[in-house]
Amino acid sequence: MAISMFIQKSFRPKTADGWCLDVICYRDTRHFDPRRKPVLMIPGYAMNVFILNFHPTGMSMIEYLCAQGFEVWAANLRGQGASIYIGEPGPEKNASKRRRLSWRRGARAARAPKYGFRELSLVDFPCARDFALAHSQTSATEVHAIGCSLGGSLLYAYLAHNPRDHQIASMTAIGGPLRWDDIHPAMRAAVRFPILTGLIPTRGTRQAARVMLPVLKRVPRVLSIYMNAQQINLDDSESMVQTVEDPSSRLNYQIARWVKNRDLHVDGLNVTEALAQLNDLPILCIVANADGIVPVAAASSVCDIAGKCTTKILQVGGDGNDWYAHADLFVSENAQATVFKPMGDWLYAQPLIQADRI
Repeated sequence: MAISMFIQKSFRPKTADGWCLDVICYRDTRHFDPRRKPVLMIPGYAMNVFILNFHPTGMSMIEYLCAQGFEVWAANLRGQGASIYIGEPGPEKNASKRRRLSWRRGARAARAPKYGFRELSLVDFPCARDFALAHSQTSATEVHAIGCSLGGSLLYAYLAHNPRDHQIASMTAIGGPLRWDDIHPAMRAAVRFPILTGLIPTRGTRQAARVMLPVLKRVPRVLSIYMNAQQINLDDSESMVQTVEDPSSRLNYQIARWVKNRDLHVDGLNVTEALAQLNDLPILCIVANADGIVPVAAASSVCDIAGKCTTKILQVGGDGNDWYAHADLFVSENAQATVFKPMGDWLYAQPLIQADRI
């Protein structure tokens, strides 16, 4: 019986405002190269890291990067995966009560304060990054940050607030929007009234996906805004829905305002304008040619805005039945060849850790 050399270990770093995050480290001991800076992956809207280590027919994105020698960290921020709200530090007499409540998912949802872009980008991301660097098997002081969908936008927000001291060696945005100069009609309708968008019930999303996905795969045209059903094997939809999370109502409101107004504002800062001052950061934008969620213009807009950085656009998808939508970037039949490999090659070409730190 073959012994797997793929290591997966979970950690629970704590934020200053009372969240216990769910951060997972992956390493393939057969290929691990300690000279390479670690990768830190941030999942997107209403999703967790499951989809990054899952593929219906082949190697997952995380498995591929580990096979290239990278140590990969994937962070479930607040509201994602097994992240839980345990309350802000207080008197010791309340500690046992917080511990009892913290592991009850229902209690977490009821007690946790609302959150949005500020908390996710300016509190959770640096917490996960600092933890990954402190516990890495490398001697790196920077990470290769990969933002998936909205995860890319969270990285943009962090960089806008920290254009110099960010401890990011490179950034990859996979279908990650910045400026909304092009919007799909369905998205435009959904965000027309931001206040109403923020009032939409957000419970039971995974259960709804579990019921709807097997039905919708029979009518692929309905799914086309999000995925090309001819590119993805949907037979294991039960596993696929494990990546779905309930969204945040405050985040929904903020996204609606952002899409409607085009520019993202986080904690009083115009992220688009601030990124124009970002210097010397390698940025790779991976975009799907027929993405109805994040159109090409939105997913590649940082390349025009961050003019002082070295940027590259990888557009995936062709003509006929070979077009790519949002989800295809992660789980399409050919994702390893069209997305994982070129991304891995780009990361592999980035500078190694300095010899005196190894």
